[in-house]
Parts: sequence; structure tokens; C-alpha cells
Amino acid sequence: MENPSEETPAKWESLPSWLLTQTGNHAHRLVAEGFSSVGARGYHYRLLATLEEFGPASQAALGRRSGIHLSDMVATINELAERNLVERAPDPSDRRRNIISLTAAGKRQLRRLEKRLAECQDELLAPLSPEERQRLTELLSRLLDHHDRRTGIAEESRH
Repeated sequence: MENPSEETPAKWESLPSWLLTQTGNHAHRLVAEGFSSVGARGYHYRLLATLEEFGPASQAALGRRSGIHLSDMVATINELAERNLVERAPDPSDRRRNIISLTAAGKRQLRRLEKRLAECQDELLAPLSPEERQRLTELLSRLLDHHDRRTGIAEESRH
């Protein structure tokens, strides 16, 4: 659909679920393009940000904390390790497991990604005032928290 408002039944256009989905599609596109412009992907940001916040961790712990499925985690770590953004080292308490840590270059890349992400947020939310942006964020957070709690996702993502 080139122009959804021309081809979408009017009844749909006032449904919050439809509006959230369409806006989510724009958000995803903007963020993906923003990260791509600096040679990165969303998983790169999520992994680097998780390492910065929680410190070195095993691949399994990083997967739980970042929401990256373990099947995608190895490829993501490989991509970041090849660029010297993360380091792998054997876990001293279990040599079968690797501990992943953020490098200085990884911290610099994270700052670049945060800058691009902020620019993407500004582009996505351009028609809203700062107060409206804050209110939208609060409402979306409340909705997400409610549904995460109902499905048990909130507990899983906190551990």
C-alpha cells in the first residue's frame, strides 16, 4: 500500500490497534534506516546497551536481558567481535561458557547508535510537542506493562 489512508476502510483508521500497528511500522523503518546508516542493526544496539547497563555476561544471560533469541545471539556477537566492539573470554568458573564484555570501541559505537536513535525518535515524533511526546510515552508504557503482566512477559524480562 503506497498510501494507506486512500486504500484503508475508514472504520479501520480510528482503531487504536490499527494506528499503533501503522505507526509501529514507521518506527521500525526509521530506526532500521538510522542504524543502517552507521553500519549497524537493532540487535547491535540492544546487545551493546545491555552490556553497558549490566556489565559482562554469558550469551544466555545477554539473550534473556536483551530479548535476543539465542539462535540470533551467536551471529550478533560474531558481528560485533569482528569489529572489536565486544570481547569473548572463557568464564573462569565454567570454561565451557564464554563471557562477553563491551570494549572501548563498543562504547563509542553505542554513543553513535544512541545519537542516531535519538534522531529517529525526533523524526518519528516530529508533529508532537515535548509534552505530547512525554504523555504518549507514558501511555504506551502503561499499555505495554499491562499486557506484559497479563502474559507473564514482564516477569521473564526482569530476570
